[in-house]
Amino acid sequence: MSAPETQEVRASAKWVRISPRKARLVVEHIRGRSVPEARTVLAFTPRAAARDVEKLLRSAVANAEANHNLIGDELRVKTAYVDEGPTIKRWRPRARGRSSRIRKRTCHITLTLVPDETATVTRAVAAPATPTEEKPKRAPRRKAAAPKAKPEPKQQSVAKKDEAAADKPKPRAAAKPKTTRKKTEEKDS
Repeated sequence: MSAPETQEVRASAKWVRISPRKARLVVEHIRGRSVPEARTVLAFTPRAAARDVEKLLRSAVANAEANHNLIGDELRVKTAYVDEGPTIKRWRPRARGRSSRIRKRTCHITLTLVPDETATVTRAVAAPATPTEEKPKRAPRRKAAAPKAKPEPKQQSVAKKDEAAADKPKPRAAAKPKTTRKKTEEKDS
């Protein structure tokens, strides 16, 4: 007799721009915990890696709900580990024309969720749509209307044009820059 197989849901984030050593400190906090408890721990963890791990946990829960019909709050974190990713190399100028290497480390974070032993309920599977039901057809697209012609401006009498011109403020003339004259008279005396 074989034991009933439990559904495992995996999610991984690759090439995360944080060093693996820093990410491992955060991942150790949630290993073995239930999903609501892990979310709470990550929400109050001040490290920058906690944001990336929390996004990955949300992705794993979404995978479980969408692909395996499990309830997200009744899962627990079975495994959580961080592997080292490729290191990006950059150069920094140093004294006397030399340079030193900067290593920008990356990591791959993997989470595995399983249903909790206490919870045995799964989400009900929706019944597939019957083939006789047809989707409503889309309404046909409307044809683009021809552009409207602009109405021609009405002719104004000469008196009205003069009144309109009198109401408008006149543009100011450009101000001349002030020039300072040297006082040559005082120096001569």
